[in-house]
Amino acid sequence: MDLLNTLVDKGLRRVPPTRGEALAVLATSDDDLLDVVAAAGRVRRHWFGRRVKLNYLVNLKSGLCPEDCSYCSQRLGSKAGILKYTWLKPDQASEAAAAGLAGGAKRVCLVASGRGPTDKDVDRVSETIRTIKEQNEDVEVCACLGLLSDGQAERLRAAGADAYNHNLNTSEATYGDITTTHTYADRVDTVQKAHAAGLSACSGLIAGMGETDEDLVDVVFSLRELDPDSVPVNFLIPFEGTPLAKEWNLTPQRCLRILAMVRFVCPDAEVRIAGGREVHLRSMQPLALHLANSIFLGDYLTSEGQAGKADLEMIADAGFEVEGTDQVTLPEHRAGGCRTGEGGGCASASAASATSAASPASEAGEPRTDLVAVRRRGAGTDLAPNA
Repeated sequence: MDLLNTLVDKGLRRVPPTRGEALAVLATSDDDLLDVVAAAGRVRRHWFGRRVKLNYLVNLKSGLCPEDCSYCSQRLGSKAGILKYTWLKPDQASEAAAAGLAGGAKRVCLVASGRGPTDKDVDRVSETIRTIKEQNEDVEVCACLGLLSDGQAERLRAAGADAYNHNLNTSEATYGDITTTHTYADRVDTVQKAHAAGLSACSGLIAGMGETDEDLVDVVFSLRELDPDSVPVNFLIPFEGTPLAKEWNLTPQRCLRILAMVRFVCPDAEVRIAGGREVHLRSMQPLALHLANSIFLGDYLTSEGQAGKADLEMIADAGFEVEGTDQVTLPEHRAGGCRTGEGGGCASASAASATSAASPASEAGEPRTDLVAVRRRGAGTDLAPNA
């Protein structure tokens, strides 16, 4: 396929595809799917070899959120029967983190529901970061606390945070359809604050909310312009009790095409398969490792994930290896500063864009409500975590 040869060549040189090329990846047929995976896999292996980075989520504060994000089980007015608790103490968070690290995780992601942290919340999380780092050598810590105010990113960095996550989630044009209590520009501002403070920026998307192919391409090109080091790709978990509970728009094949498109647009970024992989990729999860170089181990914020042991077996069986703490995740040219290079990095990707035709209708996935399970173990409970 000429398209795939072109995309591989561009990916190896960090040259962005055109919008038309990115849309064409999403429009490929199931007959061509393995060719798409093989092509994107070449780009993935060029920059990241066969390593898989493991990340572990610790939900510091669950539920009780004043925001109205339609996809979220912790949202204002959610009827989902999730765990609800206020802030974990630093030792509790460190104990939860240690379970994930013992399972092979290299990065701990500290997440708290809410619009954004108060200064007191930043003090609390800073103490948690210091406790985790004191008790666990070589761990990376990423904070995800919502919208940041001036100076808060710098304080988190001073406390030892390595990264900050704040996802764009969907295109700017459709953002108002899923959230009304803050704006797309608010999210962009927080990612930029993290960058400016010297934190490794982590920002991604959620697929499966009823968006078009154009929306998916728009948000991924916007992410490329923001230049995060990590791009988490979430697949909507349609929780009962949320406005998007009936949105079952994904198939395993579509998920793989989305991951391939993200890899071609962000060839040298850490692409992470995040929430929903078990629900939507199902038995195709091993193929996704040829596209993404990072996954979450075990459970998510409010839902159960695949058993940690099964994650490790899947990685080994697929011929990949868990990335060690002594290995550097990102390519050398992405280490700090403006990540410029031949056709890539901080330069706007939109200059290479081309106008595309309307996207085909996305395939509808068969609802698998049996695979959506609320987390009842780990942080905020007396039960051992899944790691």
